[in-house]
Amino acid sequence: MINNAVIFIIVSVVLTVVSFVLDRRKTIMGMKKGLNMFRNIAVPFLNILILVSLVLYIVPPSLIVKYLGAGSGFWGLAIAALVGSITLIPGFISYPIASVLIKQGASYTTVATFMTTLMMVGVVTLPLEIKYFGRNVAILRNVLNFITAIVIGVFVGLFL
Repeated sequence: MINNAVIFIIVSVVLTVVSFVLDRRKTIMGMKKGLNMFRNIAVPFLNILILVSLVLYIVPPSLIVKYLGAGSGFWGLAIAALVGSITLIPGFISYPIASVLIKQGASYTTVATFMTTLMMVGVVTLPLEIKYFGRNVAILRNVLNFITAIVIGVFVGLFL
């Protein structure tokens, strides 16, 4: 059976060849831009993965279960929401982190809350948001998204 990665690779190669046949110059230019984007993403991605790996190595699974597990209750949810709101991690890095947290014993509720606040709430980026959207809009957006993230986490916990 072919897995998704093989299918994506085959489709990507076929479409790249079609693009190359249609317009060689644009395809080469696009490949160069893609390579530059990969270079720009690779270093921060690896740094964050190394940092998370070290933290998860140092922090024993029992501690993760205690503070983020099913028995952590309201405080586990609060910790996940606050850490997710403050942390500035790209979305594509957060999924492996969520997987590791679940494997280490964190509950689906806390991981869902962490992931949702990570994507929707930006404490670190708040000054930039205030600059472009205004103080009231930026704060209202973050507060509403914080509340929504907690509701989503609770719903995920109820269904899983």
